[in-house]
Amino acid sequence: MAQWRRKGGNEVFSSEEIEARLKDELPQWYLEDGWIRRKYKTSGWKSTLMVVNTVGHLAEAAWHHPDLTVSYAFVTVKLQNHEAKGITEKDFALAKKIEEVLMWQPGKEEGGPLQGTPDDPRFKYLKYD
Repeated sequence: MAQWRRKGGNEVFSSEEIEARLKDELPQWYLEDGWIRRKYKTSGWKSTLMVVNTVGHLAEAAWHHPDLTVSYAFVTVKLQNHEAKGITEKDFALAKKIEEVLMWQPGKEEGGPLQGTPDDPRFKYLKYD
């Protein structure tokens, strides 16, 4: 993984810097129209609401608020630092936290006591990458 220089405060990254960081650090995210984005596919409305609530909690705790597109079986998260009018370190930090929490699969942790959701359509949650 490449080492990136950290920009302090609200310094905005260039498109080239953003693309390179996404490739190295958040490969499921992409840059479009000045926002970094990620579409999370869910198994249905219940799961979609759980994703929205999880993202909402993380964003509020971080005091950095994404735009969300919500549908029956997906949630698209869009991040941009509104104050800076571009992508800053805050966006990458929140995207990483969202990715870490939503993509966590306890059943894949070796030796952990948490088993994760059963492999049964009735209990499906996210469509993991």
